[in-house]
Amino acid sequence: MPHGVHGALVQRVSARPEGPLDVTWLVTGTARLPLGRIRLHWEPASLTGWDVTAHLGLATTEVHLASWPAAPDDWPHLVRPTLHEVTGLCAALTFATDALDLSNRLAGV
Repeated sequence: MPHGVHGALVQRVSARPEGPLDVTWLVTGTARLPLGRIRLHWEPASLTGWDVTAHLGLATTEVHLASWPAAPDDWPHLVRPTLHEVTGLCAALTFATDALDLSNRLAGV
């Protein structure tokens, strides 16, 4: 990772097994992750490959989502399925929450 960067914000995860994983750099000092967003961090592993970690932004905090210690050089293909599933789940939960809020407003609750 470039100097002054503490991770990469996942922008888009392709549904295709060999599809792209689009990210943007997060500079050191960037505010907490927004709800449902994922930050990746990777660094060379002690012996071989890469130590990759993912964090997920929740409503009030960030949580450790997953770790891939000593992942091979093609680690984006390894982490892509997990990231795709989590972003889909977060999108579905956001949609369901918005629908429930709208329903409650229409019902006058």
